Amino acid sequence: MVATALSLVLVLVDAATAQESEVVLKEGPGKDKAMQCATCHSLDYIPMNSPFLNKAGWGTSVAKMINVFGAPIPQEDVEIIVNYLAQNYGKSTDK
Repeated sequence: MVATALSLVLVLVDAATAQESEVVLKEGPGKDKAMQCATCHSLDYIPMNSPFLNKAGWGTSVAKMINVFGAPIPQEDVEIIVNYLAQNYGKSTDK
Protein backbone atom coordinates (compact mmCIF):
# COMPACT_ATOMS: atom_id res chain seq x y z
CA MET A 1 0.00 0.00 0.00
CA VAL A 2 2.80 2.42 0.91
CA ALA A 3 4.64 1.54 -2.28
CA THR A 4 1.50 2.22 -4.32
CA ALA A 5 0.99 5.60 -2.63
CA LEU A 6 4.64 6.48 -3.17
CA SER A 7 4.40 5.48 -6.83
CA LEU A 8 1.35 7.68 -7.27
CA VAL A 9 3.11 10.65 -5.68
CA LEU A 10 6.13 10.18 -7.94
CA VAL A 11 3.93 10.03 -11.03
CA LEU A 12 2.12 13.23 -10.00
CA VAL A 13 5.38 15.05 -9.26
CA ASP A 14 6.83 13.91 -12.58
CA ALA A 15 3.71 15.10 -14.43
CA ALA A 16 3.82 18.47 -12.71
CA THR A 17 7.46 19.08 -13.53
CA ALA A 18 6.98 17.94 -17.11
CA GLN A 19 4.51 20.78 -17.62
CA GLU A 20 7.02 23.41 -16.46
CA SER A 21 9.11 25.06 -19.09
CA GLU A 22 12.23 27.08 -18.60
CA VAL A 23 11.54 30.80 -18.79
CA VAL A 24 14.12 32.69 -20.80
CA LEU A 25 14.02 36.43 -20.27
CA LYS A 26 14.12 38.76 -23.25
CA GLU A 27 17.49 40.20 -24.19
CA GLY A 28 18.05 43.82 -23.24
CA PRO A 29 19.98 46.17 -21.00
CA GLY A 30 19.51 45.09 -17.40
CA LYS A 31 18.65 41.44 -18.10
CA ASP A 32 21.68 40.33 -16.09
CA LYS A 33 20.45 42.32 -13.09
CA ALA A 34 16.87 41.06 -13.49
CA MET A 35 18.16 37.50 -13.35
CA GLN A 36 18.68 38.13 -9.62
CA CYS A 37 14.92 37.61 -9.28
CA ALA A 38 15.50 33.88 -9.82
CA THR A 39 17.32 33.78 -6.49
CA CYS A 40 13.95 33.86 -4.72
CA HIS A 41 11.29 32.74 -7.17
CA SER A 42 10.64 31.32 -10.59
CA LEU A 43 11.09 33.66 -13.53
CA ASP A 44 7.53 32.67 -14.57
CA TYR A 45 6.42 35.53 -12.33
CA ILE A 46 7.76 38.10 -14.80
CA PRO A 47 5.86 37.25 -18.01
CA MET A 48 2.83 36.15 -15.96
CA ASN A 49 2.48 39.67 -14.53
CA SER A 50 3.49 41.60 -17.64
CA PRO A 51 -0.11 42.27 -18.79
CA PHE A 52 -0.83 44.03 -15.50
CA LEU A 53 2.27 46.01 -14.52
CA ASN A 54 3.48 49.30 -15.94
CA LYS A 55 6.76 50.91 -14.83
CA ALA A 56 5.26 52.13 -11.55
CA GLY A 57 3.78 48.69 -10.93
CA TRP A 58 7.11 46.97 -11.53
CA GLY A 59 8.75 49.51 -9.21
CA THR A 60 6.24 48.69 -6.49
CA SER A 61 6.70 44.97 -7.06
CA VAL A 62 10.50 45.16 -6.86
CA ALA A 63 10.28 47.33 -3.73
CA LYS A 64 7.92 44.79 -2.14
CA MET A 65 10.30 41.95 -2.96
CA ILE A 66 13.12 43.82 -1.22
CA ASN A 67 11.30 45.43 1.72
CA VAL A 68 8.73 42.76 2.55
CA PHE A 69 10.33 39.51 1.41
CA GLY A 70 13.98 40.49 1.94
CA ALA A 71 15.19 39.99 -1.63
CA PRO A 72 18.96 40.55 -1.65
CA ILE A 73 18.93 43.16 -4.43
CA PRO A 74 21.52 45.94 -4.14
CA GLN A 75 19.99 49.42 -4.19
CA GLU A 76 22.07 50.36 -7.24
CA ASP A 77 20.40 47.56 -9.22
CA VAL A 78 16.78 48.53 -8.44
CA GLU A 79 16.34 51.17 -11.15
CA ILE A 80 18.12 49.00 -13.72
CA ILE A 81 15.79 46.07 -12.94
CA VAL A 82 12.65 48.20 -12.97
CA ASN A 83 13.64 49.79 -16.29
CA TYR A 84 14.37 46.37 -17.80
CA LEU A 85 11.06 44.94 -16.61
CA ALA A 86 9.06 47.97 -17.76
CA GLN A 87 10.76 48.03 -21.16
CA ASN A 88 10.48 44.31 -21.83
CA TYR A 89 7.51 43.19 -19.73
CA GLY A 90 5.53 46.36 -19.08
CA LYS A 91 1.92 46.82 -20.10
CA SER A 92 1.79 47.47 -23.81
CA THR A 93 0.61 51.04 -23.22
CA ASP A 94 4.07 51.81 -21.76
CA LYS A 95 5.95 50.97 -24.96
